[in-house]
Amino acid sequence: MPSRDSVDALGAVALIGFALLMGINQVAIKVVGEGLQPVFAAGLRSLGAVVCILIWMRLRGLKLEIAPGTVKAGLGIGALFALEFVFLFNALDLGNVTRVSVIFYSMPVWLALIGHWVLPGERMSSVKLVGLALAFGGVALAFALRGDGIGAGTLLGDLLSLGAAICWAGIGLMAKASALRRVRPEIQLLWQVAVSAVVLLAIAPLFGPLVRELAPIHLWSLAFQIVVIVTMGYIFWLWLLSIYPANGVASFGFLMPLSGFGFGWLLLDEPLDAGLWVSMGMLLVGLVLINRPSRR
Repeated sequence: MPSRDSVDALGAVALIGFALLMGINQVAIKVVGEGLQPVFAAGLRSLGAVVCILIWMRLRGLKLEIAPGTVKAGLGIGALFALEFVFLFNALDLGNVTRVSVIFYSMPVWLALIGHWVLPGERMSSVKLVGLALAFGGVALAFALRGDGIGAGTLLGDLLSLGAAICWAGIGLMAKASALRRVRPEIQLLWQVAVSAVVLLAIAPLFGPLVRELAPIHLWSLAFQIVVIVTMGYIFWLWLLSIYPANGVASFGFLMPLSGFGFGWLLLDEPLDAGLWVSMGMLLVGLVLINRPSRR
């Protein structure tokens, strides 16, 4: 599929679907953390994803090969992936889904702003910058008006969430700007999960006992993350990033914290209030401005 200058209707629907999937992901990580130590769970998730991706590639007849000049970038993106999930899984272990989601999904801010300076063709116009600011304001409003039913997080949890967001933005930039941009999304993701599986499982004993009160629901949640989130979802996201501008893809990330709110309400019985709907309106207006085609 040829690259696009802006996000079209098909891309918008795909990115909204991915945002919903990421909202469910936060709940699944929280559930798994009740039965497995967070870093160990992240390592098992990466290891399982390696197997699933290899099966996917075999079924599609894709070659497993290392492209020349991609080893350093592959190791780097894998290390960032491992660090991201050390931060994220521990943040969710310390705090609630809603608070972590808001901070973690600030990733589009870092990706769009850095992309504005370092990625050719990704510069944002003044109108797009206003849209970015408006969308960020919507997230900030949702954060400020999260309601009494949502517990407050810890400072450490907030810092871990922010660190995870910055790592994710770094992964997106490497996928667009490094030697890995020449390889298929499946290979990009295989680098990430293979390297992170080794790193995460090696350091997991440093974070405490590996197993907590393990039950079948924890294993089912882990399997959902391996197959649906990491294998299918991340390949899809990397494919979208290869087709559409980074700032356009990043802008739809502002729907992810709202997705976290929604699934927090649906699955964890967290309340929704009027402020959330106001913030959603701000986000939608911001997305329209960010994805408005630039004048030639």
